[in-house]
Amino acid sequence: MASLSSSTTTDNPILNCLYVTLGCAKNEVDTDRMRALLNEAGFGEAHDVDEADVVLINTCSFLASATSESIDATLDLADDVAQGVRRRPIVMCGCVPSRYGDQLAGQLPEVAAFVRADEEDGIVEVVRGVLDIEGQDSEALGNRVLRTVEGASAFVKISDGCDRYCAFCAIPYIRGRYHSRPAAEILDEVAELMRGGVREVVLIGQDTGIWGSDMGDGYSLAWLLRRVGEVVRPYNGWVRVLYLQPEGMTDDLIAAIRDTPEVLNYIDIPVQHCDEKILKSMNRSGSLEQLRAVFDKLRSEIPGMVLRTTGLVGFPGETDDQFDELLSFVTEQEFDYTSVFSYSQEDGTAAAKMANQVSEDVKLDRAQQLLDVAEEMGFAATAKHVGEEADVIIDGVEETDDGVELIGHTWFQAPDCDGAVHIAEGEASVGDVVRVKLVDSFCYELVGEIIGE
Repeated sequence: MASLSSSTTTDNPILNCLYVTLGCAKNEVDTDRMRALLNEAGFGEAHDVDEADVVLINTCSFLASATSESIDATLDLADDVAQGVRRRPIVMCGCVPSRYGDQLAGQLPEVAAFVRADEEDGIVEVVRGVLDIEGQDSEALGNRVLRTVEGASAFVKISDGCDRYCAFCAIPYIRGRYHSRPAAEILDEVAELMRGGVREVVLIGQDTGIWGSDMGDGYSLAWLLRRVGEVVRPYNGWVRVLYLQPEGMTDDLIAAIRDTPEVLNYIDIPVQHCDEKILKSMNRSGSLEQLRAVFDKLRSEIPGMVLRTTGLVGFPGETDDQFDELLSFVTEQEFDYTSVFSYSQEDGTAAAKMANQVSEDVKLDRAQQLLDVAEEMGFAATAKHVGEEADVIIDGVEETDDGVELIGHTWFQAPDCDGAVHIAEGEASVGDVVRVKLVDSFCYELVGEIIGE
């Protein structure tokens, strides 16, 4: 699939950048943006350290474990670079520099430059600086579309930052205050992606449900979904939205999902917990009864919809009874997909200073119990689709011992997190949409046969 950025040249020879991305889909989008900027400035792309002239690692710092992984990956890259015969500077980008700032330079001398998440639009100048080269002055970005998506699905950020300040979460300290991305930029990007061959756009942000709340009257996520639907309609495209908070499920938003054909009947609502006292301690709103009402309404308004959620266990002060309530809630709701996390004591967050921290052994035990229930519900939900016919977007083609296997996903599977459809026979290319009959399931995976083959 063609790059969606325009290409210019400089007087410098082509130098290659190696990109390493850790963390969530939002980081993937940020890396893609930096890649497009560097492509436009005349840089090429390397596929391993030996080909690279500079290495960019986009880091995650959502949890302490993610920070450690990011630093370990950076040091591993430094080891690889040290084995080469020429200098390859490393640039650390994203959440770790945003969270730890000036502390890093003295602790990671292997890194040539640190780029915060809100500084990534200046990546061309940073890379030129660490390579000690000159080039044309970068033009003002304005509202230009800069993406280099190669797959059939593309994540599109509609906002950044967060104002919720959940007691367990460091995102507001990493990404800053919430701000909506302008509608014109989003719609232009979606249109360009569709023209480039993308068939599904996945709208993401730290808090997608409140998009437009900082932009004045008339703007809302419901409004945006209807406009994005209009953009993808000529391409028979799909629209998926992730990371909706329970209180953001307004009547207008539910109606927009239900009545806009291009918007998939798939909703991701990370509840974290259902006990009112725990939610209040988390600095979140809601209760067991309110959450039940939200999901009851969604199921009645949009029959057959698919639901994803997230459960967080072991928050400070969580009792056995409160955990059992969460376990029962997930069982009762029969979510199609449930991500499970155990609480991590993150520096700088309110919960890190709370009394009654839950022991690691108890957290791990509770996480495993919830995961067992989540998988029992999820595997059964996946199996219910066996016998159905569905459109499948082809994401990849793999060579196996038995021949070629097509791998894709259908409307009730979010890319990169919900399993896939495996098709053993048939011909198709990445980005094609094929009609299949779902004939078998295993865990979250499905087996499909192309209809008419």
